[in-house]
Amino acid sequence: MIRAVLFDFGDTLFRRAGEAQGIVEIAERHDCPVDPDAARAIWTEIHERAKSPGEIALARDLSPEAHRREWTRLFSMADVVLPGMGRALYERETDPNLWVPYPDTVPCLEALRALGVPMGVVSDTGWDIRSVFSVRGLDRFIDAWVLSFEHGAVKPAGILFELACEELGVSPGEALMVGDNSMTDGGAVAVGIPTIIFPQVAEGAPRGLSCLERILCGD
Repeated sequence: MIRAVLFDFGDTLFRRAGEAQGIVEIAERHDCPVDPDAARAIWTEIHERAKSPGEIALARDLSPEAHRREWTRLFSMADVVLPGMGRALYERETDPNLWVPYPDTVPCLEALRALGVPMGVVSDTGWDIRSVFSVRGLDRFIDAWVLSFEHGAVKPAGILFELACEELGVSPGEALMVGDNSMTDGGAVAVGIPTIIFPQVAEGAPRGLSCLERILCGD
């Protein structure tokens, strides 16, 4: 029986506002227009590389300093459009107002809370993402926060998922992990936590989170 749900943060509950549009807007502010399709191609390349094993191995989510350094380097792939674009994109990355919940995030959190299901966030991050939830008034749904830079470990390290279960008062077999990356979020499986990995969706589309209520209700 599932008694608690653990969520990844980025690309699971929230997405970056505008995504590739950020490159377009920054370039326009500096009178350096860029074709939206070209910006989208750069953005896609950045985030595909960010999810590669080699990039994840750089431990960018173990400290704020490493996070800033490595993500600024990745975002600097956009410097071909405008020098300094990488630094500007990093500032957008850590602006809590520029992360938006998927259309089905709030309904999902409300439904799980109505069912009395405790929820936690297990995230690889080098900055305090609690602020993203608080500016939207969604921090009230989260009962446990396990953020990599606060624990000196990154997913798929099992200790992170185990800590979340401990904080929520459940055993790993009683929790469900929900994420978007099989390589990192899939680490929950190794400690006995059933796991759902959602595929990517088009910008503005629901994430697929409505299935969680049905799963917990046994439908």
